Amino acid sequence: MYEKKILVIDDDSKLQELLKQYLSKREYIVFSHFTGSNVEEKIQSVQPDLIVLDIMLPNKSGLEVLKEIRSTNNIPILILTARGDDADRIVGLELGSDDYLPKPFNPRELDARIRAILRRINANANNTSTMNSILSIGDINFDRIQRTLKYKSKEIDLSSAEADIFTVLSSDCDKIFTRDEIMNSTKGRDFMGFERSIDVHVSKLRMKMEEIGAGSNRIQTIWGKGYRFLKETKT
Repeated sequence: MYEKKILVIDDDSKLQELLKQYLSKREYIVFSHFTGSNVEEKIQSVQPDLIVLDIMLPNKSGLEVLKEIRSTNNIPILILTARGDDADRIVGLELGSDDYLPKPFNPRELDARIRAILRRINANANNTSTMNSILSIGDINFDRIQRTLKYKSKEIDLSSAEADIFTVLSSDCDKIFTRDEIMNSTKGRDFMGFERSIDVHVSKLRMKMEEIGAGSNRIQTIWGKGYRFLKETKT
């Protein structure tokens, strides 16, 4: 049976040992890295299915590491933040993290969040295995496997959370989706707290669409209701 590989990047050796013991009993192969340096080399060596990344790291902050990873890789990333530190959580989501968990935490909750992310990715892969991975929405091409948006000659990568939200909104253009509908369609009820971060992911998705010239106004906020995606740019 294939075991998922988890890379934990945290300088707390006791926490590393605890997570290795706990997660290893739950069908994961756990690898440890203790600093913000040489992360790309570690990723190339391990080829993890998911990264657990602490924000507070020696040599380089976890947010810097997250930004560097996202410049070349769409691997799922769950960040560990200080409890109550909304700034790190929001910046982490803006930089492309898939989930966050404040310290201290129960290992069972970490396990549940990891499984939710991996289950969602696996479901997306299964959904696209019997269909063309390229979805055309008006003048935008969305690769559901590679999680990329292409407009004319420009292309940009999406985080898994951004790709999930785009998938929901573009599945029925002009329909208004509530935050609850987006949350249940993308994460499921086992993803606690995602509803609060939907706005951050939508904001980041808009910025990426603007970056490639596809128009940030394609995703509209309907106050008091939710969001909708326009098939064509409104002028």
